[in-house]
Amino acid sequence: MNRLTLYSFPFLLTVALLLVSNGCNTTGGPGSGGLVTNAGAAEEVYVAPGQYDEFYAFLSGGFSGQIGVYGLPSGRLLKVIPVFSVDAEKAYGFNEETKPMLNTSFGFIPWDDAHHPELSQTKGQTDGRWIFINGNNTPRIARVDLSTFETAEIIEIPNSGGNHSSPFTTENTEYVVAGTRFGVPYPQNDVAISSYAENFKGMLTFIKVNPESGEMEIAFQVLLPAFDYDLAHSGKGKSHGWTFFTSYNTELKNTLLEVNASQNDKDFIAAINWKKAEEYLAQGKFKEIPARYAHNMYSDETHQATSTMQEKVKVLLPEECPGLVYFLPTPKSPHGVDVDPTGEYIVGNGKLSADLTVHSFSKMLAAIENQSFETTIAGIPVLKYEEVVGGVVKEPGLGPLHTEFDGNGNAYTTFFISSEIVKWKVGTWEVLDRVPCYYSVGHLMIPGGDSQHPQGKYMLAMNKITKDRYLPTGPELNQSAQLYDISGDKMRLLLDFPTVGEPHYAQGISADRVVPRVLKFYPIEENKHPYAALGEKQAKVVRQGNEVHVYMTTIRSHFAPDNIEGIKVGDKVFFHVTNLEQDWDVPHGFAVMGNDNSEILIMPGQTETSVWEPKRPGVYPFYCTDFCSALHQEMQGYIRISPANSTLPLKWSLGEDIVQ
Repeated sequence: MNRLTLYSFPFLLTVALLLVSNGCNTTGGPGSGGLVTNAGAAEEVYVAPGQYDEFYAFLSGGFSGQIGVYGLPSGRLLKVIPVFSVDAEKAYGFNEETKPMLNTSFGFIPWDDAHHPELSQTKGQTDGRWIFINGNNTPRIARVDLSTFETAEIIEIPNSGGNHSSPFTTENTEYVVAGTRFGVPYPQNDVAISSYAENFKGMLTFIKVNPESGEMEIAFQVLLPAFDYDLAHSGKGKSHGWTFFTSYNTELKNTLLEVNASQNDKDFIAAINWKKAEEYLAQGKFKEIPARYAHNMYSDETHQATSTMQEKVKVLLPEECPGLVYFLPTPKSPHGVDVDPTGEYIVGNGKLSADLTVHSFSKMLAAIENQSFETTIAGIPVLKYEEVVGGVVKEPGLGPLHTEFDGNGNAYTTFFISSEIVKWKVGTWEVLDRVPCYYSVGHLMIPGGDSQHPQGKYMLAMNKITKDRYLPTGPELNQSAQLYDISGDKMRLLLDFPTVGEPHYAQGISADRVVPRVLKFYPIEENKHPYAALGEKQAKVVRQGNEVHVYMTTIRSHFAPDNIEGIKVGDKVFFHVTNLEQDWDVPHGFAVMGNDNSEILIMPGQTETSVWEPKRPGVYPFYCTDFCSALHQEMQGYIRISPANSTLPLKWSLGEDIVQ
C-alpha cells in the first residue's frame, strides 16, 4: 500500500489548506500568483470589438441555480440563464407564464443547486441543440433550448435524494441519467435513520430524450444498495450502451461520513448496461411503482409553461435482471468517472487515492464473460479488480477529481488538494505535464472533452477559492475560472476571470454549432398566448368579477393602453403585455409602482403576464424598464386605483382614443 493511502482525509485537507494559505500570501494584483504576464497571452484571449468569440462556455452557477454563458477565449459574460432559481431580471418564476416551471411534488420551489451542464450529442459530437443541467437539492433535470437560451423543460426525479450524478448523456442523447447521492428510504417513509442499512436504497434513473423535440420522459429506474452515487458518464464507441456511476459510502453509514465512509479500501463504479435494460423493459420485467413527480414544459407558441404530475415509474431489480449491473472495485471514494474518446478506458478518480485507476472496457467484458467475480452484492456481481484494471497513473498528485480529454490521446486530471492539473498519456499512463491552479480546482472543461470528438484547443479550470485574484469585495469573493492553452505540448495559463455563483462543471462548444440556430425574435403571427393582443386595436381591459385582465401592447415608444381607470382596491389585476416588435434585441420591460412582484421583460413577439393586487387608492405610474429607444423615458403610463366601493366604470385610453 502506498504511504499516501494511509493518510486520513482530514490530514489531506489540512495539507490542502496549508498549500492554499501559502499560495495566498502574496500581495495580489497583476502579475502575481502565477498569472502569465507576457503580451502574447493577452493577444491570444483578445477578441476585437464587434468580433465573436470562437467558443461558447456554459458554466453551472452552483448555488445560484443558473447557467452562466461565457465567450472563450475572452471570458466575457454573455448571458445568465435562470433554470432552477427565480430571477427578477427576467421575471422567471415571477410572471404567470414561468411559475409552473418551478413546480414540484413538494409545491413551488424557487431555488436549487445546479451542478453539471451537459450538451446534447449526435454521433458522439456536441450538436448545439440543447443543454441539460441537474438540480441537486430537490432532484430535477432541466433542458435549455439553445435556439432561445431559455429553460424549456424541467422534470423531477422521484425515489432520489441529492441528484448529483446527473445529467450526463449518451452519445446520441438517447438518454440523460440521474443518480441519487443520498440513500433514501424506499419507498419514502417515516423510518429510523439508524435503520439506514436495512431501509434505505439508491436509485439510478434513465430519462429518455425525444430525438426531435428534446422532450424528456423517465424510461426506467434501477434499484441499488444505498451507496452514495456521485458522478457518471456514459460509454462511447465500443462502450456505447453502458453508463458508469461512481459511488462512495459502500460502508452504508449515515453519520460522520468523512470518517465512516472512508473505511473501505475500494468502493465501486456501477456499470449499467442500458441496452440490456431496454430488453428487460420490452419483456415486461419491471415493477411499476407509485411515484409522484412533476413534469414542466414551456411552449414557444403559447409562451406559457404547464406542469403535469406523474404518478408512477418503472423500476428494474438487478436480482431479477442478470447482466444489467456490475460493480467495478475502485480505490478509494472515487469522485469523477470519465470515459476516453475511444470508449475503451474508464477513469475512476479516487479522491483519497494516491494513484489514478483506469479500467478497461474490453477487460470488463472479458471478466463478465469469464464470470471473474469477487462476490455478489444485492444480486450484483462484483468483478475482480485485477481483471478489469487497464492501467494506473502512479502518484500524479493529491486528490484527483475529474478528467477530460483533448482528442490527441491525452487526458487532463484535476487535483483538488495539490491544486493543479496533470496531463497524462492514455495507454502509457505517463505524466507529461502539470500546471498549478489558483486555487483548489474542482472540475475542468475542454470543449467536447467528455465526448467522442473533443475540440481540444482550450481547457478551463473551475476553482473553489479565489483569495488574491481580484480586487476584494468583502467577505465573499467570486469563484474563478482559468483558461489554458492546450494546443501544444505544455499547458499555458492565459487568463482568469470571475464567474457567477459557484461553477461546478462546464461544457464548451464551438460557436459555429450554435449560432445558425439562434432565434432573433418570436414571429408575432405565431403567438398563441390566450391573452395576447396582436395589435394595438386588440388592446383592451376586461373585468371578470374582481379579476381585471389588461390586454396591453408595447412598441417603441408607448404602451397601449397607457391610461387605465376603474380598477379598485381588492381587484386582482393581470397585465398581459405583448411586445409587438419584430426586430432582434428589442425587449421591453414593464413595472408598476407598488406591485409586490418583479418587472417583466418581454421579448419581441412574446406575451408575459404580471399580477398585481393594489392595496390603496391612488394613481400609480408604470413604465418600460429596458432602455429601448431615444424616447424610452417617454414610454410610461398611469393606472388609477379607486376605493373598494367605487362605482367608477372601467375605461382605458391611448392618446385621445378613450374606450369605456
